[in-house]
Amino acid sequence: MRKIPLEERKALGALLERQSQVEVMARIPQFVEAETGCFTAPPETVPESLGVLMFNMERGVYLDELGDFLEHCPAVRPFDVILANELDDGCVRSGGKNTTLELAERLGATLKRIDIGQAVKQHFKDIGQSMENQDVTFENAQARERTQVLMDVANETGGLVIGTGDLSELALGWATYNGDHMSMYGVNASIPKTLVRHLVDYAARDNLKKDEELTHVLEDILDTPVSPELLPAVQGQIVQRTEDLVGPYELHDFFLYYALRWGFGPRKILRLAELAFHRAYSRDVILKWLKSFYRRFFVQQFKRSCLPDGPKVGSVALSPRGDWRMPSDATARLWLEELEGV
Repeated sequence: MRKIPLEERKALGALLERQSQVEVMARIPQFVEAETGCFTAPPETVPESLGVLMFNMERGVYLDELGDFLEHCPAVRPFDVILANELDDGCVRSGGKNTTLELAERLGATLKRIDIGQAVKQHFKDIGQSMENQDVTFENAQARERTQVLMDVANETGGLVIGTGDLSELALGWATYNGDHMSMYGVNASIPKTLVRHLVDYAARDNLKKDEELTHVLEDILDTPVSPELLPAVQGQIVQRTEDLVGPYELHDFFLYYALRWGFGPRKILRLAELAFHRAYSRDVILKWLKSFYRRFFVQQFKRSCLPDGPKVGSVALSPRGDWRMPSDATARLWLEELEGV
């Protein structure tokens, strides 16, 4: 499929100011065509039955680790076919680099793209949702359609959908209910996002001498803003930045650790955060996001009450079957009252 040059992508983004999204999308082959590529020869003999693993990637992040995991993990080796899925509209979040293609080439895997545009537009037509109304329905319908495709392909192939949602997203409820919130196994369920970033950074530096090009890909990923990418990019730029909406993950992970692992109250956590982050954030900013943390943590419990299975890696986890049992109608009132007037 023809790669769209940067200047052409910018021109397409500029069209959104005077044309509808549907009209602009019709000009982009990636929205209306499917692309497949096979980088390895088929085996001479095929068994009567095949073991299939469905793996849902997050815009191709942690490329080196994914390659090692899918190549060498003992739990993966019995599978005959691995279906790795990723969504990054126009490779905007990955800085114009098709990291999924790079991973497929490295593993000798088959790459398949499935366009969800027509299915989402038909769904909007069925429920009377305008494509011009880019509200929460516009965003969540796309996330749920992705999940439906992954689940159905997993059923079709006898595979599993592996979720990528992490502990930080679960704490804040930053996931579409029954969309990316759902999978058949959530491997990152107890790994906070800040730890994920440190692991990727370590892998990038550790891999420099072995594969400099791959190191640069990982560094580009670290420089890419976290985004659900459910709104169209404008002139090649991401318009949804998660941390602009919910706050810095380094703060939320700090709040979560001391609230759950140590059981500290809001005022004590505020004081500790002031000491730890005084060079990066003012007291008012820390207080703002601490209040947001408590509000979101309580309001979003209903999503955690029906999480898929996942491993416990660290000392903090939010599984409703083990570490964290909390009614979905619990209120944050007492915690927020403690922060009033501080």
